[in-house]
Parts: sequence; structure tokens; C-alpha cells
Amino acid sequence: MPRSANDVSRPPLSARIQKTAMRLTFRLPEPVKRRIAGPAVQIDGLTLGLDAQLLTEMSRRVGFSLVVNESPEESRAAMENGRYTLAGPRYKDVVRENLAIDSAHGDLHATLYTPSRLTAPAPLLVFFHGGGWAIGSRNSYDSLVSFLAHHARVKIMSVDYRLAPEHPFPAAFEDAVAAFEHAHRHADDLGVDRARTAVGGDSAGGQLAAVLAQVTARGEGPRPSHQFLFYPATDLTGRRPSRDLFADGLILTDRDISWFADQYAAAADRSDPRLSPLLGEVDASIPPAYIATAGFDPLRDEGERYAEKLRQAGVEVTLHRETDLVHGYLTFFAVAARFRTATLEAARAIHDRLHAASEINRSPQDPGSGHHG
Repeated sequence: MPRSANDVSRPPLSARIQKTAMRLTFRLPEPVKRRIAGPAVQIDGLTLGLDAQLLTEMSRRVGFSLVVNESPEESRAAMENGRYTLAGPRYKDVVRENLAIDSAHGDLHATLYTPSRLTAPAPLLVFFHGGGWAIGSRNSYDSLVSFLAHHARVKIMSVDYRLAPEHPFPAAFEDAVAAFEHAHRHADDLGVDRARTAVGGDSAGGQLAAVLAQVTARGEGPRPSHQFLFYPATDLTGRRPSRDLFADGLILTDRDISWFADQYAAAADRSDPRLSPLLGEVDASIPPAYIATAGFDPLRDEGERYAEKLRQAGVEVTLHRETDLVHGYLTFFAVAARFRTATLEAARAIHDRLHAASEINRSPQDPGSGHHG
């Protein structure tokens, strides 16, 4: 049985050894890391960061793949096991509470993360994890969500939506809507501010948040105050240059993208805006968006194209590109300083938009982050 997000049991010895080895490798002097990583990689006028290149080289050497033997079960197990290696410190000021979500389909659960010293009603981010709609869970994202809650000083509801292919489109979307409506309906019980209840997620989770923000803007019922989209998938119908430029060797591959899309979309029309929000009708009623992309990500161009589409429609948009990083960089925040810096930028973005004034200051150990678009 998968552990709950409240589980503090000691990870397996093999995972502890792998974690220690990885941390030590990233603490080596830069010339040594460069020798391990190989010559600098330059594509599309960008230079891959040393830490990102070292991560991809280490992943290559151990045969890492997001998709294992074309099997959803094996891929999920690999991601759950990998969370021990990637996990950061456990923030004692962040309280976890498991929730049951009202859903017509049942068995929908979430974990509410509440940092200390929040004044009720507090801002809330309803967060959807990545994993191509087929892998990942609130357990595998526990460390990241705890980090974001701690540094952004907001409550975060991390949602376990149904996974494909057992539950293809529109299951994950329906669960995302159910989770957001639950948060809005039970705001008083949760101690959150309905006027500052946002949605967000990374990769496939970013797609779910984008679709939810788009659909609720057109209909009745509660709407999110903001949307936070981290390297989101926005178009399952076509290819843009970044899909070919970064097709292989950089964590998320072109083949992975196709496999994930096949699991979730199945026989559905992929031009449906609930699958491809880039193809949807947008206007200024859509909530303000913070969209972050990675320079070395096959999904980069479709995420940035979506930001431009929203901006042209009159939506308030901030586009931020981490020029030297790869897809999934948030989940590597505890591995190396460069990833931590980028994840702190994400936390600041959430904080600054859901609080009246910023309380997150850069520490001397956290150098400036990537390019702001």
C-alpha cells in the first residue's frame, strides 16, 4: 500500500544510500562536476546549467526513465520509490491533514498543508501533481508541496486525482473541478479565503489547472483567483520547435510525451480544449496567470505560446523562463542549489500574488534565478 502524505517512516536503506551519493556528487567542485557531466550543452542559443546537465548524465548512466517498460504500474512504482532519493527536509512548521473530497466518483483524497503563523482566512492553492496524468501522487509530491507551503506561506491542498489509463479523459479534469469546488464550498471549515483560492500544478497538473481556470471562467460557480502553471502541457494536437530540439536525453522525452498523451487522451478528440487549452477560447475573464517554463524542455514552446495567447486576450500574465533548466525542475529542488533557487522563485510567485506584500527574502545562499519574460 502507498504511504500517506503524513507517513514519516524511515525510507529503505537503498534509497538512503542513493540519496547520500547523489547529494555528495552535486557538492563536488565545479571542475569535477564538469568532467562527470561532459562538455557544455548548447541548444537554441541556450546553455544547459551544469547541475541540470549533471542530473541528466547521472540519470542516463543509471538508465532512468519516466516510462518503465510501457507499464503504468511499473512507472508509478519507480516514481514512488524515487521520491525518497529526491526528498528534501521535512518542515516541522507545516501541518498535514488528510481530506476526503466530495466527488460523484468517490475515493478522491487530498492532503492539506498548513504552515504555522497563518492568519485565517488564509490563501489556498489547490495543487495538481505532474506525471502525465498516469503516474505520480500526493505522496510523491509531498516534499515539494511542503517546501512551497513553507516558503510561500499559503495553505496548499494537494490532490490525488484518478490516473489513466484506468481512468482516461475526462476523469482527471473532473476530479480537478471537484477538488476546487470542495475547497471553495468548505472554505470556512478549511480556514481559507475564497477570494484568494488559486489553482496550480506542474506539467500534467499545470494542464489541469489551466483547463479548470479556462472552463470555470466560461460557466457558473466558483472561479480561482489565480493560476500557477509550471512547465504545463497545453496542446496535445501538434508539435512546436522545442519538442524536436529537446526530444531526447533531458528527463522528459518526446516518446514519453506521446505515451502519456495516449494513456490519458485515449480515443478522445485531442483538439478538445479540456485536453488542449491552447486551442480553447480565452478572454479577460480568465484569472491572472503565472506561467513558468524551462529552457531545455520539449513542452517549452507550447507553454509560452499559451502565455502569449492569454496576454493577447487581456489576461494578466507573467511568463518566467528558467533558461538553463529541464522539465520537472521543481521536483529536484533538494538535489542541487540551482534547482532550489528556481523552486524558491516559484514559491515567491505564489506568495506575492496571494499575499498583499512579500515576506520571502533571498538568502545569501540563493543566487538570482533565471530569465523573466
